[in-house]
Amino acid sequence: MKRLLIVWHSRTGAARAMADAAARGASAETGVETVMLSAEAAGAADLLAADGYLFACPENLAAMSGAMKEFFDRNYYPVLERLNGRPYAMLIAAGSDGTGAVRQMARITLGWRLKPIAEPIIVCTHAQAPEAIEAPKAVAEADLTRCQELGSALAAGLSMGVF
Repeated sequence: MKRLLIVWHSRTGAARAMADAAARGASAETGVETVMLSAEAAGAADLLAADGYLFACPENLAAMSGAMKEFFDRNYYPVLERLNGRPYAMLIAAGSDGTGAVRQMARITLGWRLKPIAEPIIVCTHAQAPEAIEAPKAVAEADLTRCQELGSALAAGLSMGVF
């Protein structure tokens, strides 16, 4: 059985909702075990035990969230040269554009020699005022559907051996 690891971090709920939707899509695929772990809980052993990855986090100040960055920092050297060629995708919850987090995560995953299997999904909440930034977020159903479809596609590719 293949294993898909979904690593997520969320402060206001948007990235978590996106990760949950992707997990729902992935869990419908037979032959793939879907494991969801927070960025704080996920470690090198979890990464090494997985066949593919989905990373979900918010963009904060034009970068991935600190907890997600710490996840990559903490695990970078323990898995370096041990994940080569494994597939991944990313989900970013952003207040304005999300491209800073995408760029940062893409550079790290390139260092791990992971293979992107889809364009990142960026959900823009348009939260700009301090009150809106700190408020709990609701993600539109259409965006959750896109996340679910990405989770399903990643799991199907793992199941079929395409990735």
